Amino acid sequence: MIYLGCFLLLCGLTHVMASYPIWWSLAVGHQYSSLGTQPILCGSIPGLVPKQLRFCRNYVEIMPSVAEGVKIGIQECQHQFRGRRWNCTTVNDNLAIFGPVLDKATRESAFVHAIASAGVAFAVTRACADGSATICGCDTRHKGPPGEGWKWGGCSEDVDFGSMVSREFADARENRPDARSAMNRHNNEAGRMSLNDNMFLKCKCHGLSGSCEVKTCWWSQPDFRVIGDYMKDKYDSASEMVVEKHKESRGWVETLRPKYNYFKPPTERDLVYYEISPNFCDPNPETGSFGTRDRICNLTSHGIDGCDLLCCGRGHNTRTEKRKEKCHCIFHWCCYVSCQECVRVYDVHTCK
Repeated sequence: MIYLGCFLLLCGLTHVMASYPIWWSLAVGHQYSSLGTQPILCGSIPGLVPKQLRFCRNYVEIMPSVAEGVKIGIQECQHQFRGRRWNCTTVNDNLAIFGPVLDKATRESAFVHAIASAGVAFAVTRACADGSATICGCDTRHKGPPGEGWKWGGCSEDVDFGSMVSREFADARENRPDARSAMNRHNNEAGRMSLNDNMFLKCKCHGLSGSCEVKTCWWSQPDFRVIGDYMKDKYDSASEMVVEKHKESRGWVETLRPKYNYFKPPTERDLVYYEISPNFCDPNPETGSFGTRDRICNLTSHGIDGCDLLCCGRGHNTRTEKRKEKCHCIFHWCCYVSCQECVRVYDVHTCK
């Protein structure tokens, strides 16, 4: 019985490692909190394939930015899905930080891979521009001629370098000839391309009293919330695919094609998936669903965050909650604000 238990545990760990980029766990828990104070030991990062391990050892300086990128990707996922049945919950003390949810090739898996890959590219690009990483710097290749009334200056962020790091590291384990690897590679790249699509010219005025006699501009990444909003739109319009098998010289290879021919085929910027999501209404350890019981819902909303949909038709409970808030604030010259403290009563609605 002991040997059978060990066998099942080993099979479960193998399944997790095959289905998950479990190196994402670097972005949560004690490993993340120690990044600023202790050097990264690449061999201690769980789930790295040999190519990732070599990359980590060769470029250990930017590994904190890789971890930071996954962290901001997770945080953005939790913001974007805060009012949905699945709210991007992470699981403590588990190498598979999202639990079994990402075992399936669903829309949720597509979004998480895309936003994590975008987060890595974003954080590495930002670290290069602000000088945190010394092996990279500003982008000097894509300037072109200046526009009317301004000239190039500052530090254009090198999103190509950040995307290259994300591609080399995040995609290193997606080299299997199966449909899931093809899906992950596609969605990873869609996430990285969202950065290029949302770069903008940021400018600063120079002159007496801000007269803007001279204006210098540089390419900048947007706030990551812009990327999250952009990718959430891609999640809502993600394309369902079907798996096809082909015989090639290296053996059988799985590829993806659109399930419905009467829809516009997905581009390289769109998200793709090929398995249907569970409804996430009830707790289910097999799918990783926590259910929606006791989740706060919006009584006045007709959307997915409303009590009808979020509570899956089970109804909701209502309680009153007192909150202390600042009120009757007055500005005093010069220069401070004084406020009183008021107690306000709110209705809080939670799913049954």
